[in-house]
Order: sequence, then structure tokens, then C-alpha cells
Amino acid sequence: MKKPFLFAWFCLCLVATGWAQQAKQDFSKITLVIHGGAGTITRKNMTPEREKAYQEVLNQALQTGYAILKKGGSSLDAVEATVRVMEDSPLFNAGKGAVFTNEGKNELDAAIMDGKTRKAGAIASVTTIRNPISTARAVMEKSEHVMMIGSGAEKFAKEQGQTIVDPSYFRTETRFQQLQKAKANEKVQLDHTDTTSSIIKSENIFTEGRKFGTVGAVALDANGNLAAATSTGGMTNKRYGRVGDAPIIGSGTYADNATCAVSATGHGEFFIRAVVAYDIAAIMRYKGASVKKAADEVVMDKLVKFGGEGGVIALDKNGNFAMPFNSEGMYRGYINNKKSEVLIYKD
Repeated sequence: MKKPFLFAWFCLCLVATGWAQQAKQDFSKITLVIHGGAGTITRKNMTPEREKAYQEVLNQALQTGYAILKKGGSSLDAVEATVRVMEDSPLFNAGKGAVFTNEGKNELDAAIMDGKTRKAGAIASVTTIRNPISTARAVMEKSEHVMMIGSGAEKFAKEQGQTIVDPSYFRTETRFQQLQKAKANEKVQLDHTDTTSSIIKSENIFTEGRKFGTVGAVALDANGNLAAATSTGGMTNKRYGRVGDAPIIGSGTYADNATCAVSATGHGEFFIRAVVAYDIAAIMRYKGASVKKAADEVVMDKLVKFGGEGGVIALDKNGNFAMPFNSEGMYRGYINNKKSEVLIYKD
């Protein structure tokens, strides 16, 4: 009789533990914040058709991630799923809509970070991984490393069962025409150009103005854990295996439950030199600043003095968030238990 009794007691303990863990979850603060790039994004460069297209995908991304948070899912699951939506859309310079390098390739970078453990994963310069953000997470969870690049990252992705595609999957005619124009002008351009005369008319929906193309998400889950994820196709006409800030932990991506989660978008060289994402967290930690004050100080003051253009999304453990940018516009949005909103312009 003792063994059945002990087994039943053990089962009851497991159930009670599960109830206790569920009871500890706080759904009042769950929050998801996203961005889809910053730059010269103005009403004069935008048509109603373009604006609607961006709003629809940004809203889809928000709803996808928030659905996970509402069910008690992790912030890591939420930011990964959210970024995958934007990677799969040709509207953004990440995944399907990635820009071309000087060699005519689409090279992708991504990073993800867990605020609870401060573990992180990143990949760079990959050309066959459909959703780089998922492979970045695999690097974090299924390897002893933080960053993998090029063919090594692609080999790892295959071993982990990630979706591998032919490089042609990433090609869009608009991006290819942007490369041709950049080559003709013999200068590096950042995602979109200010003029659209050389872009095929049927795809003008993607040419809203010069834009620093990166997508990202930060989330706070019901367990109080933060996470950040960022994905990008880099710079049009980039050379020599250039890698920007998106996959660099502390520059374009960072998360720490004690302070905040950050994803950045902008001219990567400046964000790397200014260590933007970590600087925001450090100001919160060492100066006791709010997430808004810290983000504003870095983006609107320090980064401007550096000569860097772009913006960030930052979220703290209480659900407070900031979305500062020093460019003319930034695709951005947020959702919590009070409100959901997608924004594009400075005003």
C-alpha cells in the first residue's frame, strides 16, 4: 500500500508545483515592441498603398508575438516568432527582402538574447538560411558558442534542422535594381535610396525613401523575463564580408532582466563603435535612469554626436518602453494589455 500512496503523493506534488508556477505568472505587464527599420521615412515618400502594406505586416508581427505572451509563453518564443514574420516579408531588409552585396549576394545577420540568463546567439554572412533568427537561437541553445558565420553557420543550421533555401529565394527585383544603381553611383547605399526613378514601377511599394534596414523585437513575458531579437540583410553594395551591428551583442542586440532588452536599427558602424544597446542598459544600471531617459540619452545625444543615424526599441522589466530615433521616421509598434499601435513617422 505504501508504494501506491507515495506515487499518488508524488503526482499531487507535481500538480501543485505546476499550479504554483502558473499562479506566479503576471500577465498585467506582458509587452511586445517591434521595429522595421529607421531612416528617411516621410509622408511625401509614402503612398497609401505602401503605408497600408507596412502597417499590415507590422500588425501581423505584433499579433503573432503577443499571442504567445498571452498564453504564458516565453519572451524568447515571442521575439523569435515576431521577427520571423518580418523576415518572411519582402517589405523589410531581412530574410526575404534582404539587400544585395557588391558581389550580388544576399548576406544575412541575426542575433537573439535571453534576459534571464544573458545567454545569446548570433549568426552573420549567411546566404541559405530562410529564417536567420531561428538559427541564431539554435546557436544560443544548442551550441557552446555565441556567434557563427558564413559556411560554418550554414552547416550548423543544416545539422539543427533549420529551413535551408536556395539563395535565389531572397532575391527581389527591387533590391537588385537598387544594387545596380548603387554600383552605377559607385557608393554604398543604406537599404533604400531617396529617389525611385530606377525602381520597377510594380514594386514601388518597397521604395519609401532611404532607410536603414533592420527588423527587431523586444518582449516581456508573464514570468518577468526579457528577450531581444534582431535580423538584417545589411547594406546595399557592401563589400569584403562586412557585418553590421545587428548580430553584435551589446551593439545592436542586448537583454538583461536587471535592466532592459534592446534592438537597434541604423548605420551599423556607428552603433558598433558606440556600443548602443549595452550603453542603454549600463546607464540604467549605474545611473538608475529610466528606460526612456537612458534610450533618449544614447540615441538622441551620444549617437548624434558620433554622427550615427537610426533608432532603438527598449523595454524594461516593468513593461515600460521607449522607441527613440534621430532619423525622419522609424517603422515601429507595440502591444500590451492596454493598447496596440503601429507608428511610422516622427509626428
